[in-house]
Amino acid sequence: MTVHAVLMTAYGGPTRPEEIRPFLENVVRGRRIPPERLEAVAHHYELIGGKSPMNELTFAQAEALRREVGTLPVHVGMRMWDPTIADTIAAMAAVGVGRALGLVMSPFACEASRERYMESIEAAQAALGPRAPRVSYPASWHAHPLFIEAVAERVREVAVGEPRTLVFTNHSIPETMAATSPYVTEFETAAAAVAARLGTADWHLAYQSRSGLPRDPWLEPDVNDRLRELAERGVREVTVVPIGFVCDHVEVLYDLDVEAARTATTLGVRLHRAPTVGTHPRFIAMLAELVREAAR
Repeated sequence: MTVHAVLMTAYGGPTRPEEIRPFLENVVRGRRIPPERLEAVAHHYELIGGKSPMNELTFAQAEALRREVGTLPVHVGMRMWDPTIADTIAAMAAVGVGRALGLVMSPFACEASRERYMESIEAAQAALGPRAPRVSYPASWHAHPLFIEAVAERVREVAVGEPRTLVFTNHSIPETMAATSPYVTEFETAAAAVAARLGTADWHLAYQSRSGLPRDPWLEPDVNDRLRELAERGVREVTVVPIGFVCDHVEVLYDLDVEAARTATTLGVRLHRAPTVGTHPRFIAMLAELVREAAR
């Protein structure tokens, strides 16, 4: 269907120190999470500057996309913080948007990374009734050549000179969730494509940022365990590639830049972290291509 606007959705995050705990309380609402766990995560935010850059960076991606697609407006809605998906959908309806292309800013599909965003959009549409904009979604872009090249160029930014061992990371999810989605396959496919583009066979997969009950099985190996395994094999230079994340936020800036970096230091491994794709021109060009295909 012809689209009149773009709806870009992301998780969201606190934009200043006083928002950290209200944000975390919103994230865990309805779940029995020990207060000490919330305080530990709040401290992670404090260590990276007292806020998450996710909102700011997502709006930067939206603005870069808007410049690429000309007059088509690009709206941003967050699933867990302001501006909420519901508020954004209502604002779109208020200005007469009838049809929109929904861009969920996660390259790999599962219930947590894709379906819950669509459910939030559907709930907002139901609340508005007939005047709500209709939202369609593009095909999976995890292996799109422009996304693959954007990731490869981010690796080249930090992997100059001698080739290094690459460790591609993605958010861990419960094994039961992974079993009902293409999440793992898409991750493996994208990582293999980037490694091929870089001309290296020395690459590995790892997961990060797991949560949930310790007794529940989640995807492994954890990135810290992967680093230990590589160190035992004598590897001393590693480039971590957070391919599962399209902009920086706490799970990159703390889980990799602080926690994984600390693990690497104790192992005698020199760790390099490739930037996320962010507003890389090739990534924005890929999003624009998806929009133009929908507009046609």
